[in-house]
Amino acid sequence: MAEVRGSCTPQFEKVRSLLQQFVDSGEETGASIAVNVDGEDVVNIWGGYANPENKQPWAEDTIVGVASSTKMFSSLAVLMLVDSGVISVYDKVSKYWPEFAANGKENVEIRHLLSHTSGVAGWDDKVTMDEICDPITSSAKLAPQAPWWEPGTASAYHAYSFGHLLSEVVRRVTGMGLKQFITEKIATPLGADFQLGILEKDVPRVAKATPPSGANPDFKPGPLFMKAIANPMMPPDVGRRPAWMQGEIGASNGYSNAHAMNQILSTITLAGREGTDERNRLLSKSTVDLIFEEQSNGTDLAIGSPIRFGIGYAIKGDGDWVDDWMPAGDIAYWGGSGGSLGIMDVGRKVTITYAMNKRSASVIGNTASKAYIGAIYEALGVKIP
Repeated sequence: MAEVRGSCTPQFEKVRSLLQQFVDSGEETGASIAVNVDGEDVVNIWGGYANPENKQPWAEDTIVGVASSTKMFSSLAVLMLVDSGVISVYDKVSKYWPEFAANGKENVEIRHLLSHTSGVAGWDDKVTMDEICDPITSSAKLAPQAPWWEPGTASAYHAYSFGHLLSEVVRRVTGMGLKQFITEKIATPLGADFQLGILEKDVPRVAKATPPSGANPDFKPGPLFMKAIANPMMPPDVGRRPAWMQGEIGASNGYSNAHAMNQILSTITLAGREGTDERNRLLSKSTVDLIFEEQSNGTDLAIGSPIRFGIGYAIKGDGDWVDDWMPAGDIAYWGGSGGSLGIMDVGRKVTITYAMNKRSASVIGNTASKAYIGAIYEALGVKIP
C-alpha cells in the first residue's frame, strides 16, 4: 500500500484520509495536495504511485505535467509586467506586436488575451504538434488571421493559443520567452519546483500519466470546440514526446506538483497582506483586483459551459459550472484537463492546489479533487451550496 506522506494540521486530517482512500480504491494513482491559509501551509501531502507499472511511490519531489493549469502561471507572468507598469491590460496588443492588428484585430487589448475573449481561440491554418511546440513560428501564424467572433463580446477557450499569444507579448516587451521569464522571475526567486517544459535532468522525476478510461457523457461542447481544440489533433503519447517536454507551450506544458504550484499561486491570494516576505511579493493588491474585473460571463463558445472570466483567470460566478463544488466569494481559479487545479480564494486568503497523474475525462476537476475541496472548506467552516 502506498502510504500518504507529508504534513497536515489536525484541522485538515480529513483531506489526508480522503487521499489515502482514493489511492487505496484506485480512484487516484498518485497525487499531491497543498493548502495555504493566511500564509500558513496547513496541507502539503502526497501519495500513491508516480509510475503504476513498477509501483514507484510518489515522492516529495515528484512532478507531473499539469496540462492547462499551466495557463495560471503564464497569466501571472503577464500580470507581473502590468504590475511593474511596463504594460497595461487596456493596451492594444498591436502596441507591442504591430503585426497582430491585421484583419479586424486592431482593437484587441491585452485583457482580451488574458480572458479568452480575443477572438483568436486557435489557428485558421492547419498546424502540427511540432509547430505548437515552437511558439515563435506558431504565434506568427496567428497574427494575420481574422477573429472568429467580435473580440470582447464572448469567451471561447483558447486551449493552445492562450500561451502563444501571451508568450509573444512577453517576448516583445522583455526579450524573453515565457519559459525564461517564468524560470527567472517566478520559479527561481520563490524556490518553486515549476518548469515550463522540462529539463532533461528532471525527466526521471516526472510521474507517468494515465489517460482517461472513457469520454465524459455529460460534456456538451460549444460550436467552436473542434476548431479551437482539435487543430492540431494531439496524439495520446504527446506528453512523452521530446518536442513537447522540451518545448514552450504556455497553455499546457508546465511540470510541477501541488506544493510548488501553491508557493507561486499563494502570492496572488496573499497580495497586500501585512507581514508577507518581500521576496514573496510578485503582485500588488491593486493588480490582483484587476483579476476580478469581469470580462465575460456566459456560455463559453468552445467548452459549452457557463464560465465567468476575469483578467487572467476564471472567477467564481453565480450558477456557473463549478457552483456545486466551490463556494461563493472572490475566487480566481483554473485547472487542467484530467483534473489538476489551482484555487485562489482571495477573500478568505486560502490557496488550494492539486496535481495528479491519473487523468479523468472531466473538463475541470475530478471526483477526487471535488471531494478534497469539500473537505477543505468544511474544515474552514465554509458552506458549499
